[in-house]
Formats: sequence, C-alpha cells, structure tokens
Amino acid sequence: MRALKREGDGATPRGNWQMRRVLIRPDRVGSLATALPVSPIRPENGWCDAPEDRNYNRPVALPYPASYERLWRDDHLYDVVVVLSHNERPRQRYRGSAVFLHIADSEGRPTAGCIAVSLPDMRKLLALCGPQTAVKI
Repeated sequence: MRALKREGDGATPRGNWQMRRVLIRPDRVGSLATALPVSPIRPENGWCDAPEDRNYNRPVALPYPASYERLWRDDHLYDVVVVLSHNERPRQRYRGSAVFLHIADSEGRPTAGCIAVSLPDMRKLLALCGPQTAVKI
C-alpha cells in the first residue's frame, strides 16, 4: 500500500474510495444483488492506462491507440469489476489507473495494485453495498 500511488508501481493506494459501479461478464456471472449500478463488460471494453493520454484512467472502446487494460479477459479476474473513485476527480497523470475491486485468482496471488476477493465473497459484499459505500485501504 502507498499513500502516493504511481502508475505501474504495483501498490494499492491508501484512502477511502467510493464504489462507483459494477461491471460484469454476463456470460460468466449472471446477475448480482447490489444497489450499485451494474453494466455488462463487452469484448470491446478497455480502460486507458497511458498517463499522457486524454482518456487516462477512463473507459475506452477497443481497439484504442494508447495503452489500455482489456476488461474482457480470458481468465476470471474481471468477471466482476467494481470501479472505484481512485484518481477520478481530479485525474492526475501518473497517479494510477484501473484500480479496481475484482475477483482474486485461484492461486491467491497479489494484484498489480487492485483489491481482489473470491467470487462468493464478492457476491456477499456487493449485496451490502450501495452508491454511498466506500472502500477504506
């Protein structure tokens, strides 16, 4: 964890981050019980992680000319993605992008700066969350 997050440092940023919305792979997860807004992930969905790009730390449509993270993945890490308010307003270059709450891998390996939980735990957690819910790191 770091108080001063930098793009690519592998650290999870300290702070209180509001849960903004949930993105799901509907072909894998189905519906979720939550008061948060839910949207489907599609193959053309990405998230810009290029600090110099005007869409840094924002969703983008693929293919995209700058560096991005693909949200439609072969593994199950992004079957459920909770978008957090980290580096949202104001967005600052190099302060970190795509810091999500998502599904943990089956080996329990650390993330590149996100927060990860099992799918059963994610379901339980999201059932308790709404638009005012924040994650404290």
